[in-house]
Amino acid sequence: MGRPFTRFNQMIRIQNIFHMLVYAFSVLNEQGYRDVAVEEFENTGDLYAAILERGIESQVKRGLGREYRSRTQALSSLRGKVNMSESLKSQAILRRQLVCSYDEFTVDSQMNRILKATVQVLLRSEISKTRKKKLKSLMVYFAEVKPVDLRLVDWQFRYDRNNRTYRMLMAICWLISKGLLQTQDDGSTRLMDFLDDQSMFRLYEKFLLEYYRKEHPQITATASYINWALDDGVDDDLPIMKSDIMLSRGDDVLIIDAKYYTRTMQQQFGNRTLHSGNLYQIFTYVKNKEAELSRDGAEGTVSGMLLYAKTDEDVQPDSVFQMSGNRISVQTLDLNLPFAEIRNQLDAIVDTHFGSTGLWSETIAGRKGKGL
Repeated sequence: MGRPFTRFNQMIRIQNIFHMLVYAFSVLNEQGYRDVAVEEFENTGDLYAAILERGIESQVKRGLGREYRSRTQALSSLRGKVNMSESLKSQAILRRQLVCSYDEFTVDSQMNRILKATVQVLLRSEISKTRKKKLKSLMVYFAEVKPVDLRLVDWQFRYDRNNRTYRMLMAICWLISKGLLQTQDDGSTRLMDFLDDQSMFRLYEKFLLEYYRKEHPQITATASYINWALDDGVDDDLPIMKSDIMLSRGDDVLIIDAKYYTRTMQQQFGNRTLHSGNLYQIFTYVKNKEAELSRDGAEGTVSGMLLYAKTDEDVQPDSVFQMSGNRISVQTLDLNLPFAEIRNQLDAIVDTHFGSTGLWSETIAGRKGKGL
């Protein structure tokens, strides 16, 4: 399924990045993307190019998104608002023209500009010739679109029913922009074979949450806020507690803190130990959530887990502790395994903490023989 890529000590199969993206963005389950799951890729750039190729092709078929853009130019016929002072200053009147300011509903939108700029990066990078040819053919539909500098893009978009089909495309463009390494002497652009920690952490966290939402409907999977257990109820100066993944069934709760580090253990005076800050954090989450449930009269249990992405270090955290009446576990998830084995690891976490149910057994059985 293609060679793995390395992020310092991290080893991840390229194909597994696609599987993670599928859970993070459900649109990748659609028919047009399914053949990507069985392709082999030499690098992450080629994988992203394959996804963008199909995504842009699909967007072209449904119609490129448009937005209003303000234009100011000299015209022979009136349009919008006339700027008389600019018409005189530029001597447009001598050419029997007037400088007009108007709004145009155009495909030259910010998101289309980002798509075009990203494709231009891919065309200069190390992807297959077949992929480059296909991307070039799609750029015919972007003739009126001006590319932007991806380093200056504000990636905080507001999505609505008119542009929601761009959500996944913008996420892929963001990942590609984060993977830019440098421009080579020959003018080509080299894409990293890895993503930075922030990019991979966001994908890792989103993947875990969406996996449990989709594959385990018998439990509730959220990224919930946790209230501080205060005597006076005043929390104005306290930091917000928001869990990465909170799994619950009835009154039983498992809080998972996803961790994507280059090193899963800290070393002091020659001894390897768990990251102290991570352990303090998950313990705080668990005890405050337990206090919250107790106030509501719930009788379930609250457990916590630190779930690290596995590195190539000799020592990997794998421990279970009983702390003040709560189970706190520390595990690693090996993202360099075939994806079926990754699913087994994630399913085992639910089984261990909540036990198997009839609904869960039916879900697993129904998945046999299917790719995702």
